Amino acid sequence: MLLQQTRTFPRLRLASPKTPKSAFSCSLRHSGYDDTIPNLKVGAHTRVIFQGFTGKLATANAKESMDWGTNVVGGVKPNGSGEHLGKPVLPSVRAAMEQLKPDATGIYVAAHQATAAIEEAIEAEVPLIVAVAEHIPLHDIMRIHSMLHSQSKSRLVGANAPGIISAIGRCRIGFQPLATFSPGHIGIIAKSGTLSYETVGSLTRAGLGQSLCIGMGGDVIAGTNFVDALKIFEHDEETEAIILVGELGGTNEEEAADWIADYRKRVKDPKPIAAAIGGFEASPGKVMGHAGAWTGLGEGTAESKFKALENAGVTMVDHPARFGAVMKDILSQSGRSVKKIEQSAASAQRRSYHTSRASRRPTADNTIFCSFWQKRLLHLSTEHNSKLLKLYNINVTAPPQNPPCSHYLGISPARAARKPSIIAAPTTVPDQLHRRVRRFPFDYREGPTTQVINDAIAHLQLDAAPPKAKAQTVELIKNLWTLYKDKEAIDAHVSLALSSSHDRLQIYNPHLFFDDAAFKSNKRQADLHGLRDQSSITRRSAEAEQNGIVYIPLGAPDRPGKNLVGTLVNGAGLAMNTNDVVNKRLSPSTHCANFLDTGGKATAATIKLGFRLILADPRVSVVFVNIFGGLTLCDMIAEGIVMAFREVGVDKPVVVRLRGTNEELGRKVVADANLPIHAYDDFEEAVKKVGELAGRGK
Repeated sequence: MLLQQTRTFPRLRLASPKTPKSAFSCSLRHSGYDDTIPNLKVGAHTRVIFQGFTGKLATANAKESMDWGTNVVGGVKPNGSGEHLGKPVLPSVRAAMEQLKPDATGIYVAAHQATAAIEEAIEAEVPLIVAVAEHIPLHDIMRIHSMLHSQSKSRLVGANAPGIISAIGRCRIGFQPLATFSPGHIGIIAKSGTLSYETVGSLTRAGLGQSLCIGMGGDVIAGTNFVDALKIFEHDEETEAIILVGELGGTNEEEAADWIADYRKRVKDPKPIAAAIGGFEASPGKVMGHAGAWTGLGEGTAESKFKALENAGVTMVDHPARFGAVMKDILSQSGRSVKKIEQSAASAQRRSYHTSRASRRPTADNTIFCSFWQKRLLHLSTEHNSKLLKLYNINVTAPPQNPPCSHYLGISPARAARKPSIIAAPTTVPDQLHRRVRRFPFDYREGPTTQVINDAIAHLQLDAAPPKAKAQTVELIKNLWTLYKDKEAIDAHVSLALSSSHDRLQIYNPHLFFDDAAFKSNKRQADLHGLRDQSSITRRSAEAEQNGIVYIPLGAPDRPGKNLVGTLVNGAGLAMNTNDVVNKRLSPSTHCANFLDTGGKATAATIKLGFRLILADPRVSVVFVNIFGGLTLCDMIAEGIVMAFREVGVDKPVVVRLRGTNEELGRKVVADANLPIHAYDDFEEAVKKVGELAGRGK
């Protein structure tokens, strides 16, 4: 299992202890990749191509984006030619660059094709590459970043992200729900798609609108992160204020907090910044829907991220529905005229309506973007881990009795550096381990250099060990890296101790995790997938996974005395945030019984299954359905709720909050069914009703 979370974590260090904190950034300072940050500033000028242009998915998205005003100039179909949607079709990205001169490409292909498509775009030097597909294997992404960090022409947004959109410039490269957006002056960077739509909706209702919205995505390693976006927003004249939406996992939020603290010191009139963080109630050792939503060794919790941003002067909210009112307040406090910003946003909206065609109703075809499978970590049994290590000349022993000293060593992603790394600590004592662990990043294609290995050994405090033991450590690192790369591991860690004679290493307590996406997207690592440890998966969780749902019970299953709330939510970020708000705002005896993410491809059938999973838990006293319809259609969700009442048998109070695409139709479906459902469009009212019903214990 993943190492269990504690309530606070130190920030992860990527260099020597003498390196000043200000030297850290989410992109390495010496990398030419930083030079591509300005490519993020998309707008009316941006010439866009589609890779996979003639496919069903790209066709539907291109039509919708073109109707909205996006300057789509053509697309690519391997070895193809001719026209599509009245635009030229070219046989390769390089040909498209030469003839169409695009500023950006949207990659609209399945995950197993996405890696090659991204690499082709990098080789053709497309300035901005937007990859929306889920489940691109982590090792493919690390190899892609090895390419990106060796050049200064192309910038990547994604993967596993809704994309990037300029509401002012009517430029959309992604699958964002267009009806939610309005031109304005607030910049947004978000890990979660659904929480970004919540944020956008709140700003639109408040009359502030949005300037540029960047979907960072929820993968372990992101092509563009918070600091990259902040650098754009700092100098963007159309952006008056900034919003960050983060969640547990990695250190990007702490990196952003460091940048913001410095920004507020060096700039006379800094732009107001607000933020929300999801994952306070995340289950320790679990992947909370998003591939990157888990706390690694030495990484911060949602709580520590929240505090870091708050200490940097960021205004924090507990739910994005509050951003509209909060942004007006902090804009006013900063001396900016909210009235002028609203008037400017309204004027921009009128201009955009005159210069673009009406946006069509989102089609169900767009749900193809949201993968059927939720990405999971692949766990093996202890026995299988030991056998696998032995194949790579790593012999595991039983833990030694009272060793005088112990060491922690492995290979793990360095998320901020966007590289693999040696992870090392001169102790295995849990409280000290989190404090003393460090990562030593290296290039994916080159592997760990002699210098990186020596630095890691020095931090392990084994550089003065006998030559034989030191040589064994070097060999162990190399063997771990070979296993890590061959088997597409996410983490490959072991504990070490010197033998009583100090001339050899004892290796014990292996922790190995593998990327399930390598098999599910690309059919690689089938042998490992067949060894998956099924004993750690509950029957309900397994059934949910088979149907594209992530279901995680929370709390002790034998604690029926609590008035627990069963939650059913579309989107991992929104599901985490819903759990956080319910647990924070309601009475101490009211908690969430589960995390349930239907995924972006929520249908009537998955909603019915969600009800069945939730109601199978005897601790549940009320069901809370919280949906923000982006690509998910609220009327379809409502039909699933009605189906659940008729076919599952719902004997608990149900509160439904529907907001977003087709919300009025959804509420009509619920009303016409004449069922005992408490329906709302306002999140605050819905949560209040949940608390009232849970308090009755019914």
